[in-house]
Amino acid sequence: MNAKLYRTKFIEALEPIHGMDEAESFFYLILEDKHKMKRIDLALNTDFEFSGDAINVWENLITELKKEIPIQYLLGNTEFYGLPFAVNENVLIPRPETEELVDWIITEEKKIERFKDRRIEGLQDLKILDIGTGSGCIAISLAKNIPYAKVFAIDVSPEALQVAKLNAEQNKVEVIFLEKDILQTGDLMEQFDIIVSNPPYVRNLEKHEIKANVLENEPHLALFVDDFDALIFYRKIALWATKNLNNGGQLFFEINQYLGNEMIQLLNELSFSDIELRKDIYGNDRMTRAVWNKQNKF
Repeated sequence: MNAKLYRTKFIEALEPIHGMDEAESFFYLILEDKHKMKRIDLALNTDFEFSGDAINVWENLITELKKEIPIQYLLGNTEFYGLPFAVNENVLIPRPETEELVDWIITEEKKIERFKDRRIEGLQDLKILDIGTGSGCIAISLAKNIPYAKVFAIDVSPEALQVAKLNAEQNKVEVIFLEKDILQTGDLMEQFDIIVSNPPYVRNLEKHEIKANVLENEPHLALFVDDFDALIFYRKIALWATKNLNNGGQLFFEINQYLGNEMIQLLNELSFSDIELRKDIYGNDRMTRAVWNKQNKF
C-alpha cells in the first residue's frame, strides 16, 4: 500500500482518541523507527510502498495506540536531550520539563571556569548524584555533557536499573548505578558537588489531571506520593544532602508545580542558600536549585 495514502488512514483511525496533531506525530515516529525515513524522505518519495508485513506491524501499533499505550513503550525507545534512550513499563518516559532541569545543571556548570579546564585536562573530579534515576536520562545526559564528572545514580527498582545500565552502554558513558531506597539510605560514604532528583511528586488528589495513557501504563512507584506527605522524598533528600554535599555544592529538584512555595520553605528551613524557583516551558513552577554552605548549617 502507498505510504502516503496509509498515512491518511492511520491518522483517521487515531484522531478520535489522540487528536490529529498527536496522531500525525505518531505516524512519523513509527515511520522513522520502522523504515528509517523522516517526514522529508516521504515527501520526496511519494511512491514509497509498505509491504504486507509492514502493514501488519502498523495495524498492530494502531490497535495498541487505541488502548492509549504510550508510543514510546510500543517502540521501546525515545529521545532525551538529543540522546537515544530505551524505555519500557519499568521506567517513566522522560519529559521535556526534565530536559530543562538537565540543561539548567549543565548551564550552571559551564559558568564555572573548571568546565573548560577539566575538559581540556581530561580530569574526572566533579561528583554528581542522581537520586531515583529511572531510565537514567538525567545521569546519562549529565555524564555525556560534563565529561570530567564522575556520575552516580541510585534507584529502588532493580528493573529500572537494568534499563538505565543499558542506556549508559548505548550512549557510551560510565555511570555508577546503585540499588538503594533513598528513604532508607543512611550514607553512601561519598561527598558530591551536585545532587539532583526528580522523585515521585504527584499527589493522589491530582490523579484526575493525569492522562489515561500515563495513569494506566507508567510505574506508579515513580509517580505518586501520599496526599498528606507530598514532600517526603524532598525532605529526606535535602536533609541527606546537608551531610553529603561538598561546601558550595548544588541541589537540584524537579518539583510538583503546586508546591513551589512549600519547597522554598523546606530548603530555607534546612539553611540552604541562593535558593531559586524556576518555571518550565509551560509556565509552571517546576524546578528548584539551592546551594549548601557548611557555615550555614541549621
